[in-house]
Amino acid sequence: MKVLMINSVSGYGSTGSICVDLATELESIGHECYIAYGQLTKGYENGFKIGTVLENHLHNVGSRIFGKQGYFTHSGTKKLVDFIKDYNPDIIHLHNLHGNYLNLKILFNYLTEVQKPIVWTLHDCWAFTGKCAHYADVQCFKWQTHCNNCPQVQNYPPSLLLDRSSAMFDDKKEWFTSIKNMTIIPVSKWLAREVSKSFLNKFPIIPIYNWVNHEVFKPLYPTDFHVKYEISPEKFTVLVVSAGWHKTDVKYQDALLLASLLPTEIQLIMIGKVEEPKLLPHTIKHIDYLNGNSELAKAYSFADAYVHLSTEDTFGKVIAEALSCGTPAIVYDATACPEIIDTNCGYVVQKRNVQQVVEAIYKIKENTKAYYATQCRQRVVENFDYTSNIKQTIGVYNTILQE
Repeated sequence: MKVLMINSVSGYGSTGSICVDLATELESIGHECYIAYGQLTKGYENGFKIGTVLENHLHNVGSRIFGKQGYFTHSGTKKLVDFIKDYNPDIIHLHNLHGNYLNLKILFNYLTEVQKPIVWTLHDCWAFTGKCAHYADVQCFKWQTHCNNCPQVQNYPPSLLLDRSSAMFDDKKEWFTSIKNMTIIPVSKWLAREVSKSFLNKFPIIPIYNWVNHEVFKPLYPTDFHVKYEISPEKFTVLVVSAGWHKTDVKYQDALLLASLLPTEIQLIMIGKVEEPKLLPHTIKHIDYLNGNSELAKAYSFADAYVHLSTEDTFGKVIAEALSCGTPAIVYDATACPEIIDTNCGYVVQKRNVQQVVEAIYKIKENTKAYYATQCRQRVVENFDYTSNIKQTIGVYNTILQE
């Protein structure tokens, strides 16, 4: 079996890592795989770069000025089509198609013509909206009928002025539903329910959770984490993690409020890039970058509780990573986050109710981390296992090819 994956990145971030994990497993059982990517690559040799750096830049500029994303990179997408023809894959597996690197019309005109079996893993909501990747916070559900007057024009993917959400909704609906043989894989049950309300509901929808390598993310005791980052080993430790903390984000605002509500005997560690770290209160210990998953596993293992302040997650991989290290989690009752935990390994609190977060922290502190650790680990092994969830995805390939 020959599989071609298309994603914005290869080997970077959660979606890029997922592509490489899947490709590596396919090769280990005798199949072939290529990853066509738009922006960055790391750690996987069989790659095809879509478009040049200049095309990526011009696409980004054009998207911002004209309010449309996925309408540029003509030359790069035509070369991708030529590559697909030469490689002749049995399965084409789409991932994130947004990110200023593809001409959607050119790609889907070819996919409609060639009628190869298509699998599309949805990591967010962009595929069935006129513009946005997430809409839960603004409570906009126009995508169920027809997008227009977008309330997030300047949010990702950003447009400086023009609202083209209505035209993009029409185009995406036409292009995406033109495929005859496509299977949709949402990464959570919540996302599967959302897809079922969209124009993509004409296709089979098979939710498969993202996975965690629980041989990497595992309880690690003792470690040098507290020594390396000058953190007290005596205090009860609460951890918050994000790739980036921006002042306008609700999770950043909630992290500041959480820090103000915690007593001095509880320390709060924030991991991730912060726009102006000097403005953080002294009650937050900030670590802007950890080098690799092994260091992140040390951080999860050191913490007594992990608090997830995101309100728009279609899966919540960092929650599962924390659980895999034996650390109980506290999450908001928002989107897919409650699916990742159960009552034995953490707490679900009202969305943006930071006082309830504090109360849940006190419960964990009273019970101790050890009370939850085994169940946390078991939750990941049973539901988010690297091998079994990848096999589910490959099983979808096999089913399609046998039909």
